[in-house]
Amino acid sequence: MWAIFRKEITNFFSSLTGYVVIGVFLTFLSLMMWVFPEYSLLEYNYATLDQLFEIAPMIFLFLIPAICMRSFSEEKQIGTLEILFTKPLTEWDIILGKFFGALALVGLAVLPTLIYYYSVWSLGSPVGNIDSGEVIGSYIGLLFLGSIFVAISLYASVLSNNQVIAFLVAAFVCFLVYYGFEFISAVPSFVGTIDDVLQKVGIGFHYRSISRGAIDSRDVIYFLSGVVLFLFLTRNQLIENRAN
Repeated sequence: MWAIFRKEITNFFSSLTGYVVIGVFLTFLSLMMWVFPEYSLLEYNYATLDQLFEIAPMIFLFLIPAICMRSFSEEKQIGTLEILFTKPLTEWDIILGKFFGALALVGLAVLPTLIYYYSVWSLGSPVGNIDSGEVIGSYIGLLFLGSIFVAISLYASVLSNNQVIAFLVAAFVCFLVYYGFEFISAVPSFVGTIDDVLQKVGIGFHYRSISRGAIDSRDVIYFLSGVVLFLFLTRNQLIENRAN
């Protein structure tokens, strides 16, 4: 598994694409956080990083599918997936290696945003006037969100040998499970009946719950269940590909 993990990290940074993806992510996030007045931290009268954690899910919808689209699609396209099958590796070794590799890349992309925390902490009046507990909870929420988006994107990648299709499918499904249930719950016929239930099915509800700084076991179980579900779907598809 760790050999696959190292391979994923190396492959991502062996081409210009990896640096471009992370560079675009950080550039866009920095513009939103410091330049655009609608979200700029400088326009707020109190020390907070709420903007970061409101913007991050929207950017993750594109960042994570871009990171994961090569995972299986490229292997299938150039024929190296068959080579992996000849190695002393189980399907879970391959899947978990790629999962943790992609998750590590997401972590590397998010890590520089700690500079924002330090900046707000320093600019606060008095210095350090920021709810660190809420920030920690929000980063944990980002970790869970990244995990389930990675699992979804890996499943999309194993479905096709075309990286563009894998990216589009992953972005669409991530958008659907994050925002889709909220849109459905707003349908007039559901309001006041099952709208609360529909919202709780979506990722957005549980992400915002964790981002408040309180780690609820129900939210943790939700995210872990989603990750396991999509990893099992990926495994079943990989077994089918192997049989063919």
